[in-house]
Amino acid sequence: MNSSTDALLTPGDATDSGAQQIREAIRDAIVERRLAPGTKLSESDVGALFNVSRTLARAALQALSYEGLVSVEKNRGAFVAYPSPEEARQIFAARRLVEPGILRSAAEHITAPQLAQLRQLLVEEGRLMGERGQSARRAEIKASGDFHLMLAAISGNLIMQRFMEELVARSSLVISLYGQSSASSCGHAEHGDIITALERKDVDTACHLMLHHIAHIEADLDLRERKSFGLKEAFER
Repeated sequence: MNSSTDALLTPGDATDSGAQQIREAIRDAIVERRLAPGTKLSESDVGALFNVSRTLARAALQALSYEGLVSVEKNRGAFVAYPSPEEARQIFAARRLVEPGILRSAAEHITAPQLAQLRQLLVEEGRLMGERGQSARRAEIKASGDFHLMLAAISGNLIMQRFMEELVARSSLVISLYGQSSASSCGHAEHGDIITALERKDVDTACHLMLHHIAHIEADLDLRERKSFGLKEAFER
């Protein structure tokens, strides 16, 4: 490839890379629940925060909207998505369909060093559970989601890996909105049981444990429809 072609491609490559970095930073903030559902994400604010143009900020927000993490509303702008109860149910239904398959594929490829990595992640998750403070809590939430993402990476299926990134992020939004307990969104002990089943090469048990684990997460959600009241009614109750 000649230098003139390189020069033509460089600006576009830089734009794509910049939008990707912003997208990943905002996505991480959503996963770690530093950005709550409904938070406004104006192009000017995002551009100022990351010191980029509004065009680049718009590209990053558009990419997040394709993943269902950001909602772009005409004449109002972009907001962190606010999933409905039905959407929440569909997200966990998708996880029940997808994750056992990922687990079976991971079991075919997993190596001893990768099992050790999963165990190390479990140790870190347990350490963070014992710490207090918002930063430790956010790190614990991220470590908990990383367990599922690591299994997807081990499976070797890049499409499923990207799909799981979206599902984990959207699950975090749902848990932020509808979660009832202060416990970790993913059971620490259940992660350990899944790893133990993988170490024993008992894939059927590992898949059964994963389904139980996902059901446990969903059971902690209050997805009942809520009646909406007007301003006056709301304060009369």
